[in-house]
Amino acid sequence: MGTRPNYSCEFEVIATSVDDAIAIERYGGMRIELSSALSEMGITPSYALIKNVVDIVKLPVHVLIRPHSKSFVYSDYDMEVMIEDIVMAKRLGADGIVVGVLDEHNRIDEEKLKKLLSYADDMDVTFHRAIDITEDPVKSVETLLKYPQIKRIVTAGGKGKVTDNLSVIKKMVEAAKGKITIMLGGGLNKDNLQLAMERTGAREVHFGTGVRDNYHYTGEIKEELMKACLLAYKKSTGRN
Repeated sequence: MGTRPNYSCEFEVIATSVDDAIAIERYGGMRIELSSALSEMGITPSYALIKNVVDIVKLPVHVLIRPHSKSFVYSDYDMEVMIEDIVMAKRLGADGIVVGVLDEHNRIDEEKLKKLLSYADDMDVTFHRAIDITEDPVKSVETLLKYPQIKRIVTAGGKGKVTDNLSVIKKMVEAAKGKITIMLGGGLNKDNLQLAMERTGAREVHFGTGVRDNYHYTGEIKEELMKACLLAYKKSTGRN
């Protein structure tokens, strides 16, 4: 594993292969969320994929911890799998993990969340789009403020895309009080990114299909889409 760059990482892109990770780094991405099954909102990648990506790229690599796509409600057996995945991701050199766990009422399951966090140690932790399933994403942000290990939340503000929920996301940003970063994710592309950032006040962004050929989960990451999204991002944040 090479030396990771020490800068604020605000432009995150999903990789599902080593080639994806290389392209993200080459085209200016700032952080990688590593997962498999993009069409299913992602599941945990293989240990071999984690190892190879971490060894090859210098960008921060955050591993999705999600054992299946059935729901965000996990059994005790699921929890054992997730714990082992966290331990292995850490051992393989990943910089962070992406987790989310709900109870049968679609509320954040704090007991299970605490257990998962206890294995993360000093890894960077993102709470994923499970928050969009909760009844009140703004109150869910307030719940997550109890856990300083959680550095950011990736969200579309509820069902649908980011652009469907701009007012809710703005309230989430306000509720976070600067203690947790709200990261836009879900339906972002070069045409709506700047508007979404300006309307919500969010300063981190997360891309899946929005930088892929034909905006499809099977598409290759395209340099021109990455550059267009980065340009819009930099205009919104005042970065050079």
